[in-house]
Amino acid sequence: MGEKPGQGRKEAWQCESLRTRMKRVKVYRLEDNGKWDDQGTGHVTIDYIEGSKDLALAVVDEEDNDTLLLHNITPDDIYRKQEETIISWRDPEKALELALSFQEAESCSFIWENMCTIQLELQSKILGSHEVRPQRALKSLEAPRDSLSRGKSLAFELPPLELSSLSVILETILQCDVAQQTHVADLILKDRDFFPKIVNLFRTCKGLGDMGGLHIIFRLVKAIILLNSAAIFDKIFSDDFILDIIGVLEYDPEVCNVQNHSAFLKEHAGFKEVIPIRNASVVSKIHQTYRICYIKDVILPKLDEATLASLNAIINANNAFVVCLLKDDTSFMQRLFATMRSSNISSESKKELVLFLREFCTISSSLQPAQRMQLSRDLASRGVFDIISDVLRSQEKVLVSAGIDILHYLTQDPNLLRSYIANHEENSREGISLLGLLIEGILTDFGGEMPCQFLEILKVLLDGCTADTVTQCRDFIELFYEKCFDKLIDIIESSRVEEYSAKPEILYNICELLCFCARHHPYKIKIAFFGSNSMEKILTLTRRRERSLVVAAVRIMRTIIGAGRNDELLISHVIEYNTLKPIIEVFVENGNRYNMLHSTVLELLDFIRKENLKSLVVYVVESFWDQLLMFGQLTSIQAFKLKYQEYVDIAEEMQTTSVDHTRNADERGLDKEEEDYFSKDSEEDSAAHTIHAHQQCLVKPANGSEIHHIPARPKSGGLVDNGVDKDYKSSPKRPVKADEALNTPMASYSSLDSKDADGNILKKPKLEDKQPPLSPASSIKNSDGNDDVGKASPGSPDQQQHALESLDSGHQTGDDCMKDAGDSSPEMALDTAKPTDSEPSTAG
Repeated sequence: MGEKPGQGRKEAWQCESLRTRMKRVKVYRLEDNGKWDDQGTGHVTIDYIEGSKDLALAVVDEEDNDTLLLHNITPDDIYRKQEETIISWRDPEKALELALSFQEAESCSFIWENMCTIQLELQSKILGSHEVRPQRALKSLEAPRDSLSRGKSLAFELPPLELSSLSVILETILQCDVAQQTHVADLILKDRDFFPKIVNLFRTCKGLGDMGGLHIIFRLVKAIILLNSAAIFDKIFSDDFILDIIGVLEYDPEVCNVQNHSAFLKEHAGFKEVIPIRNASVVSKIHQTYRICYIKDVILPKLDEATLASLNAIINANNAFVVCLLKDDTSFMQRLFATMRSSNISSESKKELVLFLREFCTISSSLQPAQRMQLSRDLASRGVFDIISDVLRSQEKVLVSAGIDILHYLTQDPNLLRSYIANHEENSREGISLLGLLIEGILTDFGGEMPCQFLEILKVLLDGCTADTVTQCRDFIELFYEKCFDKLIDIIESSRVEEYSAKPEILYNICELLCFCARHHPYKIKIAFFGSNSMEKILTLTRRRERSLVVAAVRIMRTIIGAGRNDELLISHVIEYNTLKPIIEVFVENGNRYNMLHSTVLELLDFIRKENLKSLVVYVVESFWDQLLMFGQLTSIQAFKLKYQEYVDIAEEMQTTSVDHTRNADERGLDKEEEDYFSKDSEEDSAAHTIHAHQQCLVKPANGSEIHHIPARPKSGGLVDNGVDKDYKSSPKRPVKADEALNTPMASYSSLDSKDADGNILKKPKLEDKQPPLSPASSIKNSDGNDDVGKASPGSPDQQQHALESLDSGHQTGDDCMKDAGDSSPEMALDTAKPTDSEPSTAG
């Protein structure tokens, strides 16, 4: 078929556009102020410099064809490829930092590979006899894909390992893709003399001072490491080669000075055996692990993720091997713990033993979870907790830090530590048990993260109760609240006086622990809440200048209310003692500043509203609305007021219903009296009429008997017969105003029983027709269906003491207490039996 008109010109234009786009780059130069300056946009080529045999990198401006960059490619390893589209380098002659930013990633890769090939050729010329010619066409960029395909078709038979062939082997390894790397690794491993020859070449170049050869050997060894072959790692990390490999890696072309890594490992990184290890394989693995870590972290810190993962796997496997052999070595473990218990060792030796034990526990993280648990049990059975107790009593910060690290590892099975503390609490030396030492750790200013480590250990011990561990957990919790809780509260209380106040960091850690306890032990916190006014003492922190402490105190209150939202006794205590007053005051003092305190208090109010804690809503609005009015524009405050108004509306509706019911009952009573009265007259008239008729029409039968008329039903005595005074008149009903429903709630917090002038308790009269005005706090039931606690005063000492005794004896939760209280409240039994038609109804 013939070509369509214009088709050839279109394809030619597309090819030219592709070539132009692939060559397009931006040239950047690093200024003295650390910023990259754009030098212009142009097209890049690699070509021979006119009148010279040297190859150069040239960039020509795309607009006026001026030369933006002309750089001779050098054999020095100064070039870096960043990401996929940037090549940067430092020009040693001009002392400039330059960079090329390519429009296409493929063009960047092609230029980079050509530059690497030219560098290998230049390095080969420096080494001497062997000359390697570029295997790609360097004068044009029109066929990059063909050049890449030729690179991939290289033969994989490696030449004999000699100084002159190092560049060829290096180029072969660098050009391999992922699939070909395995084949190259196999070729290297087949040659048993490959690594011995590399070591010999390294020693030769080092003796001759041949820096070019040493740089090539460095790049070759690094490329072999990046092959990420486990079999190669076994070779180069063995005792026969690892020190020489580290020596090779000292000659990094990117580093100006030679690094003396081998000397450091031999002279300064000495291996200390606090307890002699008689197993040679264990010692060998320890040395190997340290050296691999040194290579990974110090010598080659920029390895790719796959290689780093492989090295980490080797390190973890070595650690597991060492730990398993040592923990199963009965003789070694006995000597270790016997030496640590000995009183004849010096403080320095004891310190080294503790540090060794910490290192032993640290590398044990490489074990499987079941093995770690078993190791913890083995250490506990050998008396490790006694040793840790002695260590934590030390005044040396390093020892205390090591001891807390060991203890943190042992909390993988918290019951071991819980059982030890419970069993040794009374027999602890110097009057401070391990639990006391943990508390002291929170209260001591060690600096750094150590107090937080003590706090985390206590959280682990106070949490995590399961069905299998409930006994040990309960015993420890009882011990904590008995021995330590009051001490923490007293420290907070003493903070009101500056000279006796603990540091803010210590107070904050205490608040964190108390908040944790309130969340996980609401029952125990409630006991402390009632028993020693703990909450009032905690809220003294709201007067501190440190906002973090103020927020921490509010969070504790929020957690306590959240945990006991169904506990009527707890809510009543909050209302009776006006516990929210300091929180509202500090919220008002904070003003409109939007900070953590602002958000925390609003979250507390939102929680009270969303959980329908009616008593607290009424209490907050009627006690603090004047202060909160300044925040009326906030959505949370508006919603809180609407919730209160909802309760008021419901109370008014119920009040109206109650008054109407009373009025209807009175009207029905009056109608009944009148009906009975007129019914009585009608019955008398009817009876008289009937008797008269019978007298007129009486008929006597033959036998002389008479038919008697059935007498009428005896007249009813009415209400007078029930002992009610006829002249009694009920007092007129006073209409209930709507305002009374808003003003009465606070009165409902008083006691149900009042006292006369002589101090005698006046019992509340029985239910009458007259009902007092109802308030939101006394007329609505909470979301759980129980009457609100605002009806009675929980604040009397007798009631609180009775509540505490009930809680202590029954170990009930808040819901259980509420249920018992609801069952014991008296209820009125209503007789629903209706009077029969043959008897008059009576008002009892």
